[in-house]
Amino acid sequence: MSGSPARVTIKDVAARAGVSKGAVSLAFNHKPGVSEATRERIFEAAQQLGWAPSATARSLSNQRVDVVGLALCRPARLLGIEPFYMDFVSGIESVLVERSCSLLLRLVRDVDEEIAVHRDWWRGRMVAGAVLVDFRRDDPRVPALQAIGLPAVAVGHPSLTGAFPAVWTDDATAVGEAVRYLAALGHRRIARVGGPAELGHSAIRAEAFRSTVRGLGLDEGRQIATGFDEEEGARATRSLLLSADRPTAIVYDNDIMAVAGAGVAAEMGLVVPDDLSLLAWDDSQLCRITHPTLSAMSHDVHHFGAEVARILFEVIDGTHTGPYQAPTPTLTPRGSTAPAPVYGPRG
Repeated sequence: MSGSPARVTIKDVAARAGVSKGAVSLAFNHKPGVSEATRERIFEAAQQLGWAPSATARSLSNQRVDVVGLALCRPARLLGIEPFYMDFVSGIESVLVERSCSLLLRLVRDVDEEIAVHRDWWRGRMVAGAVLVDFRRDDPRVPALQAIGLPAVAVGHPSLTGAFPAVWTDDATAVGEAVRYLAALGHRRIARVGGPAELGHSAIRAEAFRSTVRGLGLDEGRQIATGFDEEEGARATRSLLLSADRPTAIVYDNDIMAVAGAGVAAEMGLVVPDDLSLLAWDDSQLCRITHPTLSAMSHDVHHFGAEVARILFEVIDGTHTGPYQAPTPTLTPRGSTAPAPVYGPRG
């Protein structure tokens, strides 16, 4: 006897997971018949034992995996009310339905969990590819997911996404347009309520805001980072409006925070836009039903999501060649912006 350890088999994985060999086969071939919880337990058992289906066994199944994955590090409550992701996902779905494919959506707590989820999806043949969002500087997902060969499209500036094909908008140019528009209306004290500071697109917007304000010779613009939700948007607005040098205009990184900001202004006795101009990002239906209607940096989020899905299929098929720059968000003036108060804000 050589004394070498016995080879791990599908029977061992089934025993470790407490299921039948058939259930293990169903899980790894992404077929119905096992629950999501059981599937994850089987994958965990296989990982612990160091087992994976052989290349020969895989080649016996010609079934195509008609699923793409999207893991979001966002609170479930925020996801349900934030128009951006609702429109973005609907755009992805519009392309998936053409190909009779499905979207596997998972909410995660942090980047480490997201990496683990993508590894499990890919190694378990649960997805054909994935959409990656919310990139950070030196994002750990880039080396980790490239190492396992995950086909993916990255929603973010190419400077953040490594070798993953990027789909992005020129946020820096859009921020500059927003600030210049408000400056042309006579506003000298302009503030920004942004998203999480660690996100790459937040940092890009913050730097563009800072450089544009300085380039125009305006008063130093205060910026507050938030978690994108209405409570933090309201809190940031309140802080700005209680300051001694409160702004006459505020730019928000999404529409939910801008709507919350309008509510705070009313609470403090300020009239929008006579005393305070507000400008939102993304231009969802929220901007058009709020009173006054919200000026916004508009871009077609549904179409953006559809382009992301189309490019992902190009990546999966091996035909994609480079990054794709979507149309830059453009200014849509509405009722929430007006010339700056002649004598400064009331108070």
